[in-house]
Amino acid sequence: MASHGNPRPNDRWIRVIDSHTEGEPTRVILSGGPDLGSGSFASRVERFRNHHDDFRRLIVDEPRGSPIAVGALLCAPVAPVASGVVFFNNTGYLGMCGHGTIGVLVTLHHLGRISAPGTYRLETPVGVVSADLHSAHEVTFTNVASYRHRKDVDLEVPGYGRVRGDIAWGGNWFFLVTDSTTELRLADVPALTDRTVAIRQELRRKGITGADGAEIDHIELSGPPQRPDADGRNFVLCPGGAYDRSPCGTGTSAKMACLHADGELAEGALWRQESVLGTRFVGRLLRRDGILYPTIRGSAYVTGETELLVDQDDPLIRNPQG
Repeated sequence: MASHGNPRPNDRWIRVIDSHTEGEPTRVILSGGPDLGSGSFASRVERFRNHHDDFRRLIVDEPRGSPIAVGALLCAPVAPVASGVVFFNNTGYLGMCGHGTIGVLVTLHHLGRISAPGTYRLETPVGVVSADLHSAHEVTFTNVASYRHRKDVDLEVPGYGRVRGDIAWGGNWFFLVTDSTTELRLADVPALTDRTVAIRQELRRKGITGADGAEIDHIELSGPPQRPDADGRNFVLCPGGAYDRSPCGTGTSAKMACLHADGELAEGALWRQESVLGTRFVGRLLRRDGILYPTIRGSAYVTGETELLVDQDDPLIRNPQG
């Protein structure tokens, strides 16, 4: 790590490792982050939200971050597992993050904290996630149980007309548009973003939610694949308004749950999900104790090790852009 030059007593340094999982970035916090204390993961997330939200913004908002970055704060787990992790982005806190889980495992291997091959468990706010590290870059994780909450929800979206979709849980809440005939091209990302933002706004306006009134903050469009080794292509709008560069781990989980509910995906059968960027996850549904759990396989690569400087004279540490 580089020298700190002429450090001043009030300067703050935050050590991070950046990676991308099939194109989607993850920033793992190694030191300099807040101490969330003990207790349940739910209580820690609330502590993060209520007392340290400025740190979240420092990490993922401009000028130190970007709208597409997902942060991952490592912390002591409650259960006897490898590590605890709280995922967050530029709008708040995530229950689970599929690409982030792969990024965390590859980062821990890069640091020498775990060795490959092996099975490891990460504790997240929505439960313990099991992950198999196959190599320095490739990981399969077993997600939380996923399911379809509502089928064929009709929505009249201003400017776009009638839209029909399924509401499903894959670690986050999704509205999956069931029209699978639209070609999803990278060149059309601005138009796809406008469409999915309009869908999400209309869901909010109509009061359509997931279970127990949970906000549906991810919108997923499906289309035919472009690569020969994929079964479908998606475009996923994330909570902050950016699109997922990866095929989205939680979105792929929700998609497979809906396919299975319709009898279109058997237990154990592969579903090869392509992103709008052209990258790919390979998923399966496995039953354990009568419950379906998705597994997602993908690759991540470390892109940098750095220390972020928080200069106390910088006005944007109090009002970061984002």
